[in-house]
Amino acid sequence: MQSEPRANTLQQSRFGSNGQPEDDPAQGEGLTPEQRRGLIIAGVVGVLVIAGLTALAIWLSGNPAIAAAWRDVFIIFMALEFLVIGIALVVLIVQLAVLTNMLQHEIKPILDSTNETVNTVRGTTVFISENLVEPIVKLNAYVAAIAQVADTLGTLGRFGRRRN
Repeated sequence: MQSEPRANTLQQSRFGSNGQPEDDPAQGEGLTPEQRRGLIIAGVVGVLVIAGLTALAIWLSGNPAIAAAWRDVFIIFMALEFLVIGIALVVLIVQLAVLTNMLQHEIKPILDSTNETVNTVRGTTVFISENLVEPIVKLNAYVAAIAQVADTLGTLGRFGRRRN
């Protein structure tokens, strides 16, 4: 009897409550060999880029004229990047204005119309419930009560009769 609970515990550690196998964290977080290889290559490339930038910074600190030229080129590229970002922000603001306009002038009337329709349907259902369904339910209750009274009176009438 001791071996069954232990086997069940082993089975529960490999499979979830739905019977599907669970990922084991000890198996490399579920990465395929290609993904592991890509991760290693990305790490090596990252280390090489950092080492190259460090070596370039050290070399440029020894050559101030070249460093000044690189600085000027970098400043020009940064100015161009800020220009592109500024244009993108203007486009985003224009798109936001168009979206706001669409929400106010196109979607809001549709929502108002839908809300009005829902309120009309709600009023119709209340009217039908009060004027059609409720009287029918009351009538059925009265008919059932009369049938029960008649059945009860019929049962009482049988007690007074003699059996042949």
